[in-house]
Amino acid sequence: MGTLLILLGIVVVVAFFAVGIYNGLVMARNAYKNAFAQIDVQLQRRFDLIPNLVETAKGYLSHERETFEAVTAARAAAMNGLAAAKASPGDPAAMAQLSQAEGMLNGALGRLMVSVEAYPELKASQNMMQLSEELTSTENKVAFARQAFNDSVMAYNNKREVFPSSIVAGMFNFAPAALLEIPADQQAAVRAAPKVQF
Repeated sequence: MGTLLILLGIVVVVAFFAVGIYNGLVMARNAYKNAFAQIDVQLQRRFDLIPNLVETAKGYLSHERETFEAVTAARAAAMNGLAAAKASPGDPAAMAQLSQAEGMLNGALGRLMVSVEAYPELKASQNMMQLSEELTSTENKVAFARQAFNDSVMAYNNKREVFPSSIVAGMFNFAPAALLEIPADQQAAVRAAPKVQF
């Protein structure tokens, strides 16, 4: 009888330990999904600013149609990438698609801002100054949100890979999460701070 109680006690302790590990993994997964939701908010704000920026510039840069079309197409691609990533935050394919689309959008916006620099009357426009300032502020918020997301993903991945959590993670199919990284071919352009001078 005493041996049975000791065995039952060990089973209960192991069960509570496993439940604690499982709950920790769930909380870590929810944390990185919440962190991605913050990226979603900032990217949506950015996407909402872009049409206003383009419309303001169109009046001054009527011959820059190709630049406007590139920004519009890159915005649409980035919105699609965000939708895919939002459906499955942390999924490597979705994160890669979002990173690629964001890099294209950053490049198109950079070309637009270079065009704006050539027109002093556009740079002096109060509306253009305000939109550019909001865009720069949003870019900073996106960078902070990306860092928070990547930190949460790293904490989750660490938690699911260390022993004994790795056993519970394997039993319950806790898949690794992917960081939101800038593609290697776009790192130099994206890491450069947007220049907005008025």
